[in-house]
Amino acid sequence: MKYPKVWFITGSSKGLGLTLTQKLLAEGYRVAATSRSLDALKTAVGTEETDYFLPLQVDLAQEQDVQTAIRSVISKFGHLDVVVNNAGYGQQGTFESLTDQEIRTHFDINVFSIFNVLRHAIPHLRKAGSGHIFNISSIGGFKGGYSGWGSYSATKFAVSGLTEALAAEVNPFGISATVVYPGAFRTNFLTKESLAISPNPISAYTKAQASIDRYLELSGKQQGDPEKAADVLIQAAATSNPPLHLFLGPDAYAAANEKIKSVIHDLEKHKDVTLSTSFKE
Repeated sequence: MKYPKVWFITGSSKGLGLTLTQKLLAEGYRVAATSRSLDALKTAVGTEETDYFLPLQVDLAQEQDVQTAIRSVISKFGHLDVVVNNAGYGQQGTFESLTDQEIRTHFDINVFSIFNVLRHAIPHLRKAGSGHIFNISSIGGFKGGYSGWGSYSATKFAVSGLTEALAAEVNPFGISATVVYPGAFRTNFLTKESLAISPNPISAYTKAQASIDRYLELSGKQQGDPEKAADVLIQAAATSNPPLHLFLGPDAYAAANEKIKSVIHDLEKHKDVTLSTSFKE
């Protein structure tokens, strides 16, 4: 085992990514952190590049940028141990109101950027025969019944699904993968820097509007503590048998249980129909 571990974290200039970066550096880990703005990243973290910290300006939607970033990590630290795909943003708007470009841009950052990172990070982990990948989803990527958040849930369900497939794929090489489902944490997720709102709302969708109003009112009052979430990720990376599914927060726990009960109810209620679709032998 190599010490200290080298972490690669996307979306590190704010939110959970920033908290995790700062906590890891304080505990002596080596951290490569990305942001769209290098100055904003160094200002937020509170330090310039050091022997333990590599700040990187990366457009995650551009594969060449990501490839260059991973090469820089290996060049500076010699290896890579933990990858945290944290970058992403919220998109609120009904299916009618969101444009094709808004949705495609949303998927570029929340989903396809993860594929870009995995494509260039996994070969180093596979060569080492070890490593851990955290993909940050959301409770909205497990329970999707939130009016006005269809695009966001779609991206986060994609993150959850790709992580399950990833875990099965890389397990033979000694690599672990964990999909993280945070509930509402007191970060800047519900601020204009991290939340895009459709500029063309349709007045008929009163439930969707009430949903965004409710969440905006929650900003700064969320019960989730990002410091504690960062601690959980660090602890999970240090275990020999980390979870595939990691829910964070009592609200996430409650929502997940509600979804599971709903699925079991439908599964059992319609069991006869489900089992009726096979060829008769």
